[in-house]
Amino acid sequence: MTRMRTVDAAALILEKEGATQTFGLPGAAINPFYSAMKEHGGIRHVLARHVEAASHMAEGYTRTEAGNIGVCVGTSGPAGTDMITGLYSASADSIPILAITGQAPVAKLHKEDFQAVDIQSVAQPVTKWAVTVLEPAQVPGAFQKAFQLMRSGRPGPVLLDLPVDVQLAEIEFDIGTYEPLPVATPAATRAQVEHALEMLNSAERPLIVAGGGVINADASDLLVEFAETLGVPVVPTLMGWGTMPDDHPLAAGMVGLQTAHRYGNATMLASDFVLGIGNRWANRHTGGLDTYRKGRTFVHVDVEPTQIGRVFAPDYGIVSDARAALEVFVEVAREWREQGRLADRGAWIRGCQDRKAELLRKTDFDAAPIKPQRVYQEMNRAFGPDTRYVSTIGLSQIQAAQMLHVYRPRHWINAGQAGPLGWTVPAAIGVATADPESAVVAVSGDYDFQFLVEELAVGAQFNIPFVHVLINNAYLGLIRQAQRGFDMDYCVQLSFDNINAPDLAGYGVDHVKVVEGLGCKALRVFESEGIFDALEQAKKLVAEHRVPVVVEVVVERVTNVSMGTEIDAVNEFEALAESGADAPTAVAGRS
Repeated sequence: MTRMRTVDAAALILEKEGATQTFGLPGAAINPFYSAMKEHGGIRHVLARHVEAASHMAEGYTRTEAGNIGVCVGTSGPAGTDMITGLYSASADSIPILAITGQAPVAKLHKEDFQAVDIQSVAQPVTKWAVTVLEPAQVPGAFQKAFQLMRSGRPGPVLLDLPVDVQLAEIEFDIGTYEPLPVATPAATRAQVEHALEMLNSAERPLIVAGGGVINADASDLLVEFAETLGVPVVPTLMGWGTMPDDHPLAAGMVGLQTAHRYGNATMLASDFVLGIGNRWANRHTGGLDTYRKGRTFVHVDVEPTQIGRVFAPDYGIVSDARAALEVFVEVAREWREQGRLADRGAWIRGCQDRKAELLRKTDFDAAPIKPQRVYQEMNRAFGPDTRYVSTIGLSQIQAAQMLHVYRPRHWINAGQAGPLGWTVPAAIGVATADPESAVVAVSGDYDFQFLVEELAVGAQFNIPFVHVLINNAYLGLIRQAQRGFDMDYCVQLSFDNINAPDLAGYGVDHVKVVEGLGCKALRVFESEGIFDALEQAKKLVAEHRVPVVVEVVVERVTNVSMGTEIDAVNEFEALAESGADAPTAVAGRS
């Protein structure tokens, strides 16, 4: 056995568990852990400008590659409370990240010591486990349990709070014999799968809804094989977008009230059976349950037992990890195909493809000021199928989901249930840190951009390259649209006459100067014809300088984006596509 500080043991465990990328910032109460990272040398670190941003960076990092676990690190007190939004975001979307915080000495935890907060209690509702480790000898076990919990069942975040004296204490520890704890993964039985397939096979118009759990389980390949074997169309949720390429003949589009396609909703309404795998029936996907469920039978597969029936009671439920379930689904489906037991879905598939070709939204607008739909059309032209898109809440995210195309799992990375403003820039930094050679494209509105804009300096300092498409309407666009129901436009305008930038014509913040001041590159576009060229130039600047490059597109102030309260009553505020020329980058008709 070797005698060492607990933080030295912690650094060795991080490496053994494969979590070698950290994001954060040091402080007095966490400096011992930083000294261990420095001495060990195997742990990489990106210095954030805000601890909330560090937690979002960790989430972006985790979500980029299967098996990744991002780590965010901060000192005592406000560092931990700053992480709460990031922990909530990760918890809501089932993303494992490890938060490590410093803490006051054990003897002073109840004496109102400087920056001593009960972060364990604060973080418990938004983590799988939050603990202040009071005994030095428990540190290795706490880290070991943290990794087991993050990976078991429904994935999620853990917070480990380390008092400074516990960090400095010495223990006996042998990394050579350390082994990660086994991960508990529930698996569907053959009997369960056969029962579900019998229900599906007896339906006339079945659909598969693929959720984020399919991506978390690294099971997209199996999902595609399963759908192809059965000949059943697939609807991804927003979190599951990319499980099947958008141009696949069985890709039926997204369903929902906002981030949905007209053809996706129409196909859902035409279906009579739905198999949901790794999804949670989120309300912005379902809308009113009476409409969503009417005339349809449901089977739900989810890794978390309490998720089955949480939103509504399915006709049949299976508790299973998505990959474990799909392995059995594929096996049985192959056998049934060879035996000639599978129903012919040709007519149903052709109907789905017809809707996909016909029910399009128009993107080819030449209006001035620029309509945001045109931005996404030009992005489809400029960015290829290997692009990793990053986005969070707002009209920009909604329209991106309606009009962009995703062809790979983990190539649409967005904050789902929590949707915190400010998430996009730091999450993109996390994604580009995990995959610096791929094209990473962040998409956001101006308000999300301004929340944590200082993190662009992190990208400049550490040469973390990505393109950020900033769609600027100088408005809280989604909230303004929601306020229409109250007949008001109140406290949502971001416009003002900037005395230093009169050429902005009242749009307020000069984002180009801000971005350049933070060490990055920026371009601004006022006319539709300039969007594509600016995106092409941004790609060249990213390659040349290896820093974030922002393309600000100044769009019309008011755009009402397609959305509604029921999937059969989505309001279309703009002219719809009448021919392929109105939506030239749509994937409809490809096979």
